[in-house]
Amino acid sequence: MKPISGLSRKIFLKMNPPSEEDCRSSQARILDALNEEGISASFSAAALRQLYPLCENAGWKVTVSLGWNGTLWEILYLEAGDTEKSHYGLAVDLGSTSVYMRVLNCKSGETIEEASAYNRQIAFGEDILTRIFYAKDNPEHLDEIRRATIRTLTDLMSSLHDKTGISPSEYLAMVVSGNMTMIHFLIGLDPFCIFQTPYAVRSDAPGFLRATDLDLPIAGYVYCVPGKANYLGGDIISGILATGIYEEDKISLFFDVGTNGELAVGNRSFLLCGAGAAGPALEGGVVHTGMRAAPGAVESVSLANGEFHLKTIDNKVPAGICGSGIVDLLSELFLNGWINLQGVLQPEKSSLISIQKNPDTGMEEAAVCYSSGLYFYQSDIREFINTKAAAATMIEYMLHASGIRLEDIDTFYMAGAFGAHIHKESAINIGMYPDVERDRICPVGNTSLEGASKLLLNKDLLTDIDRILDLMSYVQFGAVDNFVEMMQAASALPHTDGRRYPSVMKKLREREAHRELQNN
Repeated sequence: MKPISGLSRKIFLKMNPPSEEDCRSSQARILDALNEEGISASFSAAALRQLYPLCENAGWKVTVSLGWNGTLWEILYLEAGDTEKSHYGLAVDLGSTSVYMRVLNCKSGETIEEASAYNRQIAFGEDILTRIFYAKDNPEHLDEIRRATIRTLTDLMSSLHDKTGISPSEYLAMVVSGNMTMIHFLIGLDPFCIFQTPYAVRSDAPGFLRATDLDLPIAGYVYCVPGKANYLGGDIISGILATGIYEEDKISLFFDVGTNGELAVGNRSFLLCGAGAAGPALEGGVVHTGMRAAPGAVESVSLANGEFHLKTIDNKVPAGICGSGIVDLLSELFLNGWINLQGVLQPEKSSLISIQKNPDTGMEEAAVCYSSGLYFYQSDIREFINTKAAAATMIEYMLHASGIRLEDIDTFYMAGAFGAHIHKESAINIGMYPDVERDRICPVGNTSLEGASKLLLNKDLLTDIDRILDLMSYVQFGAVDNFVEMMQAASALPHTDGRRYPSVMKKLREREAHRELQNN
């Protein structure tokens, strides 16, 4: 197996002690020993302070921990004896709604543990724009959001410490993938420029930052995956890296579906990319009984003989519904005629549909009871349909802009924590995914996290990042004149133009014929 050469290294050195014949300094002794291993490095102040008495007490058998700072290797700290196997790093998907963190063994490449949490920035607004306006030209507010971001990360480190016993100070490197706003907030940069013309961001390639400068307790450096434009950040760069579409001859479509949708179409010759708001409904946000994919979340729904059949994560009692469950629920409601083409609930179809008081507005509206005490409201359906319409329209417009037809796409990579668990058939039924052969649709999970993990373990991929950025051309969805009109057309189930969804139309005809047969 090829040795892993990531963004950090641990090297065990056996050195001769100083003598009258060899009176080199402790510092020089270590640097020379590293040079013999083909490594040129410099010392951090913290590592210099460890030289005495550690080297003498260890009999000059010392493990050197190194972090890449973007230019050269830096010695972060020293340990007595051989600790090469205890070599850890962190990969992070810094999402606007949810944050995912992975611990990797940087010697073996294996994943040790993962954890996720809601982003504490949510306290300053469910949507990114609210947070941006809160921080605009207000350093105190900006620092509040920065500290909330750091707190989210340190909370996850604490949770992982409880699971693994690995303390934050043992991590030698961290790679963070996130959209441009999230990276601005992480560093403490006012992100209003992302929203305002001419859309010249403060920093699109922060590179390697010392963790302590970010108030993070790890030993080495934090690498922020660079972005391409204001709405095209490191999360999609990581996704392209993870799927490898930039290395293929065949044309692929990559779509990272989350609170925001990031899209790329292309191959090794070109990458046409765009991004836009999809909505927190995809991750259970803004839906009244919505929740993240956690124990007790309804992740799968079927409807038979007028009754719901649910599958929950870890088979717990239903506590709410996550994104994949919502897509199943809408698909089943639609195919069974409980909602119409506009997504309006039909109370005459089932006693499970009733008028309920909206817990947020206090207004009465139709709602369907999918589990005891759990309701999916008409306003929830409307919110999710808006979200699916935005996602579908991004795909439609990108193909139109590139002149690429659906049949020209070899593989549709559907990414994101949401995309990993969604049932293809359900997504097609409601018009969220295009009606293509199912084996061309490939769920690839959290590619933002996967790309960050690959980078953590392979320093050579920094060159691939540069190549991806060079291949990319950016489409600003917000500047498209008829984008809203296209979204309105996609707001029907599955679409205003049913000819685009022949398999769904066939199912509807078969279901209707079956219901008529039963009624007769």
